[in-house]
Formats: sequence, C-alpha cells, structure tokens
Amino acid sequence: MEDIDAIAVLQDPVRRRLYEYVAAQGREVGRNEAAEAAGVARTLAAHHLDRLAEAGLLESGSRRLTGRSGPGAGRPAKVYTRARGERSVSLPARDYRTAAELLAEAAEEAGLDAGLCAAARRRGEALRGSAAPCGGLDEAVEMLAARGYEPRLEVADGAEGAAGQVVRMRNCPFHAVAERFPPLVCGMNLALLEGLLGAGGPVRARMDARPGECCVVVEPSKSNDH
Repeated sequence: MEDIDAIAVLQDPVRRRLYEYVAAQGREVGRNEAAEAAGVARTLAAHHLDRLAEAGLLESGSRRLTGRSGPGAGRPAKVYTRARGERSVSLPARDYRTAAELLAEAAEEAGLDAGLCAAARRRGEALRGSAAPCGGLDEAVEMLAARGYEPRLEVADGAEGAAGQVVRMRNCPFHAVAERFPPLVCGMNLALLEGLLGAGGPVRARMDARPGECCVVVEPSKSNDH
C-alpha cells in the first residue's frame, strides 16, 4: 500500500510538475527554483515539495544557496533531490525482481555472461528494428530517454565544446539487480545498448561506471574522430 499511496501523490498536476523538474536536474533544487520552473507561488511549491518528501519520492535537506559561509551568508534554505528508493505497483501482486535476481544468480554461477550479453545484443537490435545505426548523440538521447535511462548531454572530462560531448544517464533501468550482480548486469546493459545503437555508426557505447548513474556512456565513435 505504501507504493500505491506514494504514486497517488503524483496525481496532482502541480505536484507532478515539481517532482519531474527536481528529478530531471540530478542535483539539489531550492524552493524558489522549483516554484519558478513549475509556474506557481513559492508557498504552494513548498507545500507540494514537502508532501513529496513525506511520501518518500523526494529527499530534503538544507544548505546555503548563496555559496557563502559565515556572517552575512544568510540562513540555510531547504533543498530537494529525487529519492533513491524505487516505487512500483502491480495489481495483482507480481514479483519480477525476485525472478530476475534468481536468474542473474544462476547465470553468474554458471558462467553464462557471454550468452547473456549475446542475447542482450540481439534484443537491442530487435528494438532498433530495420532502422539504420544511431545517427548522432542527439538521436541517442531520444532513444535512451524512450527506454527510461534519463540521458543528458555533457562535456567529457578534459574536453571542450560540443565536439567533446558525451551522453551520460542518470537512471539505470536495471538498478536493483545491478546492485547485487554488477559485472553480469552491467555487461548485459552494455550489450543491449550496443545492439540498440547499432554497429558502425557515428556513436558507440562503452563502460564508464559512476556512483548513482548508469554504468554506460555513449560517445562519438573512434572512427569519427579527427
């Protein structure tokens, strides 16, 4: 019932806009910023943000948004980030996570990594269908967003400008199982995205794990470097 109650909180359209904005930022968001983004008054935004935190959909804290400390720095402001916990509802009750974890455990014990990756790559190719390989990073963002990865373009470490952009993903759709079986599931995820993006195109997927993010990054193919 807790998950049902939490998800029901998002039925309010203002509350949902606030949640989606905070979740999309990947950082702490203050009340003023959230209110402006949702087009509502700060007091109304504060009420809804606190309601989202009470439901476990957001996490709240406080810090000085001025970036200063000491006398004259102002009082700490309340800030919000998306909660790390997952919420899901199935009617009637289903337990796919346990099945996925048992299958992952069996595959790992049997050394079936290569077979799993081959199956994942085939599934990615099937999802792409007859379409040509992904044509660039902007197209990759659209494809990954449709699969729930929450992609964003950013400049790679040590690079400058648009030519150094890569796609990183805030969400791992396989997070719960990947936490228990990281080598197996991350390898599967990489193979799936390789199949989805297609071989020989201007972008490629490679492993680049970061805490709290998807283990894969999408970048321009080496063959397209100048």
